[in-house]
Amino acid sequence: MAVKIRLKRMGTKKKPFYRIVVADSRSPRDGRFIETIGTYDPVADPAQVKIDEELALKWLQNGAKPSDTVRSLLSKQGILEKFHNLKYGK
Repeated sequence: MAVKIRLKRMGTKKKPFYRIVVADSRSPRDGRFIETIGTYDPVADPAQVKIDEELALKWLQNGAKPSDTVRSLLSKQGILEKFHNLKYGK
């Protein structure tokens, strides 16, 4: 089973709010998911990102692949750098 870390759209029309979820890659965008690891609010100024770092690292170590947007959010939070250091022991 291919697992992805991606965004699940919530909120109302013209006011999006996203949950960062771990889901099977075959499930639809707003469909079934395995676990919620954070939130992303692009409407707020500046945009608010809250990610549970331990859960994100756990899923990355288990082979979950982040989507492009989630990859950039994880990178800005410094989580991808920590994952790289854990993986390669630096």
